[in-house]
Amino acid sequence: MNTLSLKTLSLSKEAAVQQQEWLVVDASDQILGRMCTKVAKLLRGKYKPTYTPHVACGDKVIIINASKVKLTGNKWTNRVYVRYTGYPGGQRFFTPADLMKKGSDHLIRRVVRGMLPKNRLGASILNNLYVYDGAEHNHQAQKPKTIDINTLK
Repeated sequence: MNTLSLKTLSLSKEAAVQQQEWLVVDASDQILGRMCTKVAKLLRGKYKPTYTPHVACGDKVIIINASKVKLTGNKWTNRVYVRYTGYPGGQRFFTPADLMKKGSDHLIRRVVRGMLPKNRLGASILNNLYVYDGAEHNHQAQKPKTIDINTLK
């Protein structure tokens, strides 16, 4: 039996940064939650064979056409997100429509952040997400690859 094949590969931060790619995801006519689960997995690096849970080994993701994302049913007005300021009576309630008025990046970041770890690692992974309302982005120098989010599981 070959014991070398049974060893677990664990990436370091430096090796993970070298393997990062830039990916472009088109959000037009995509369902918000289904798209964001796949984006969260891309950011986390779970589609890679070198996935390491305690390292930010995922790719950098650019989401374009974020203002054209869809929600099914009456979720634009009936779904409620809650935020707490920390003070008595400080609960704040808002809907996806309220977040979309601020900017579509607020809504998508909020949804993706809920799917990432609730610690410093999750906060640093969220910095690898870039959201744009239109079809243009300013990351052409990184030569990002366009992927079809519907082909991922």
